[in-house]
Amino acid sequence: MQITDVIMRYTKLVFTLFLSIQVAMAQNVTERINVALNKMLLESSIKHATVSLFVLNSKTNEVVFDYNSEVGMAPASSQKIITSITAYETLGNDFQFKTTLGYSGLIKNGTLNGNLIISGSGDPTMASWRYATTKDTVILNRWIEAIKQVGITKINGNVLLNSSAFSAQPVPGGWPWEDLGNYYGAGCWGLNWRENQFDLTIVPSKKEGEQSSISSVKPSLPLKFSLINKVKTGKVNTDKEAYFYTAPYSSEGFVYGNIPLHSKPYTITCAMPNPINQLTDALSLSLKNANIRYDKIVNSIELLQSNDTVAKADSIFNTYLSPPLDSINYWFLKKSVNLYGEALLKSIALSQAGEGTIEKGVHFVKQFWQDRGIEKSELHMIDGSGLSPSNRITTNALVTALQYSRNKPWFPSFYYALPLFNNMKLKSGTMGGVKAFAGYHTSKAGTEYTVAMIVNDFDGTSADVTQKMFQVLDELK
Repeated sequence: MQITDVIMRYTKLVFTLFLSIQVAMAQNVTERINVALNKMLLESSIKHATVSLFVLNSKTNEVVFDYNSEVGMAPASSQKIITSITAYETLGNDFQFKTTLGYSGLIKNGTLNGNLIISGSGDPTMASWRYATTKDTVILNRWIEAIKQVGITKINGNVLLNSSAFSAQPVPGGWPWEDLGNYYGAGCWGLNWRENQFDLTIVPSKKEGEQSSISSVKPSLPLKFSLINKVKTGKVNTDKEAYFYTAPYSSEGFVYGNIPLHSKPYTITCAMPNPINQLTDALSLSLKNANIRYDKIVNSIELLQSNDTVAKADSIFNTYLSPPLDSINYWFLKKSVNLYGEALLKSIALSQAGEGTIEKGVHFVKQFWQDRGIEKSELHMIDGSGLSPSNRITTNALVTALQYSRNKPWFPSFYYALPLFNNMKLKSGTMGGVKAFAGYHTSKAGTEYTVAMIVNDFDGTSADVTQKMFQVLDELK
């Protein structure tokens, strides 16, 4: 026998042995997951729940485990994965929101005989504290400087706040009433300001049963808004709880709840029902401090009511660009900022259908993924962030989307933005009776997995079901 034949036979033997080991390992993982999942399903808190788990070998695309992967489940914030990947593909990694300053009419001797027009494109980071370049003072100072540089010292007309790039309907249908007043239920407009939220600090009275008081509101509420406080001072061992109730465009909001006697101040973050009013007040003060006179500031709703078509600028003299998509996506996934998701979904709709509406965005997303192997019926989407309890997505859809992203040039930034849970790169989802995780994990042996797991209608606490889910997912380690 020649030496070459020996080498070839040895190589085939090693290769066959390698494949056998890989198959055995795969079967072993599958069996371990099966045992762990069956144990979980016997738990009393999961008895009446619906569970779905889908695991693929990331590199080979082989199914490692499949349990109810075709069943539509409420995904909560794990749905953000779909919106994020679609945004990367349609808007581009370097996409930036644009806010323009322009005017109609003519400038003569420092006087603008016409309207100053600020037009938004739905930038959710406008006046956000998350970036040094987006803070409210930075934005306002930039606008004032741009106005001065173009030679305007007086406006013989109005300042128009044009948010018509997005629908006047700021929230998707199906969002619960109790969420609309919370920061995570803030609406999304063509012009957003400070992420459309504010902080409300409550202090107890000196006597049990009496009404508490509000010590601070930051930033200050618009002059047109009334805040009604109904938070009571409870017993010393009472749990702190306060909830803000309002709706988009409302001129008043209610705070209900309890705060323990002798407790420290309690701060809650609330949704601003009409952030353009907040922007109006901030801009008015900046123009006054710069000694730039004008007739009045007209917001987009007033423009709609009057059917004013003068909101289109004849000349654009300044364009403000938001941070790029990969930076926005970081906060969208890492901190699960719902506002960012709705802004991205409306932007997808605006770029693809010419209308910045949730409905157009959802329609496009479903078509986009149908062309890439996900049936439309697997994506029953109501919004871009997953806040609606009516959303339904399969774990097969989540894993398919995650697999699709792995070979894209923008994948490193997408992967980086995924939070770390249980030492796995996973996007979580949480709401009443819903817990979800979807993402990637590499085992100690070097096997890469793509996974999605959702539990609906469980009994008990979210923390308890999370621990049970991790015990199943630990078999991938």
